[in-house]
Amino acid sequence: MSESVVTVADLIKRFGAVTAVDGVSFSVPGGQTVGLLGGNGAGKTTTLGMMLGLIVPTSGTITVLGHDMRRHRYRALPRMNFSSPYVDVPHRLTVRENLTVYCHLYGLRKIGARIEALAQDLDLGDLLGRSVGTLSAGQKTRVALAKALLNEPELLLLDEPTASLDPDTADYVRSYLETYQRTSGATILLASHNMAEVERLCADVIMLKGGKVVDRGAPASLLQRYGRTTLEQVFLDIARSRNAETDADMAAS
Repeated sequence: MSESVVTVADLIKRFGAVTAVDGVSFSVPGGQTVGLLGGNGAGKTTTLGMMLGLIVPTSGTITVLGHDMRRHRYRALPRMNFSSPYVDVPHRLTVRENLTVYCHLYGLRKIGARIEALAQDLDLGDLLGRSVGTLSAGQKTRVALAKALLNEPELLLLDEPTASLDPDTADYVRSYLETYQRTSGATILLASHNMAEVERLCADVIMLKGGKVVDRGAPASLLQRYGRTTLEQVFLDIARSRNAETDADMAAS
């Protein structure tokens, strides 16, 4: 197993009386795609926010690419990136203008060539001159992914990367991410509610519930452990605090 690119230890985040993340610990080995799964309110987005340095932990530590994110996050940030269809870029700027701004923020050279390459890869050519506010939800999702890939990150954090995409485009994006991970050796941490997507992309899955890690394993191992045929069934078992034995008892009653 490769050296850990991400190490999270005893992470806690409280918002007033609400504990959003409650003692979470995990590590992510280099060169893998790992799923971070859980229902709404499980703590996924808060955990990603702390990994990016956007949210200050109440306690615990996060180490990314060898750097403590509380003290030295600016050493790690140029080597990582984040994509979410729920985080907007400025609507009045065109797609090209937005991507250009982010290229400058990452200190990239050959900005035009990098934007054109990603526009071709993600079918954004016809959108570059349009203001982001005129785009559909699916188009914004592709722009968000392009923004996240500008600096060719070693660590890519993805929150619902194929949300709002039609099945054909979503399949293309998944294939693109598989190729990017394989050819670059990047590490990807994926938060998604699309269980088929997780089964396809992820070598390992971390399951969150109530701000805690409640299970972890390769998709095939989780299916065997819970006696299920799909990861969606496993997700429902964990969300509803049941297991294969519980279902058997219910069926017999």
